[in-house]
Amino acid sequence: MIKRIVKMTFREEAIQTFIAEVFEQSKARIRAFEGCQHMELLRNKTRPNVLFTLSIWDDDSALEAYRASALFADTWTKTKALFAEKAEAWSVEVLDEPD
Repeated sequence: MIKRIVKMTFREEAIQTFIAEVFEQSKARIRAFEGCQHMELLRNKTRPNVLFTLSIWDDDSALEAYRASALFADTWTKTKALFAEKAEAWSVEVLDEPD
């Protein structure tokens, strides 16, 4: 299992555009993508223009298949156009979790 965290800093005026016109339009297709177990959108409490996606994938190959897909290309192109700063992303593995 792979957890993917993506930090996105948006221009203030672009946040609602991202949520309404990009995220809402693509979230169900991303969540239904083969190998995606979970995907959620989070907001930084002190910097409301900083959003994160947290997604859980079966393995590296599932994540890479998504990243090579037309769905990702379309969604990411629309998302990047709204950024105030370059995105940061981390793929992490769980070392310990509660039973």
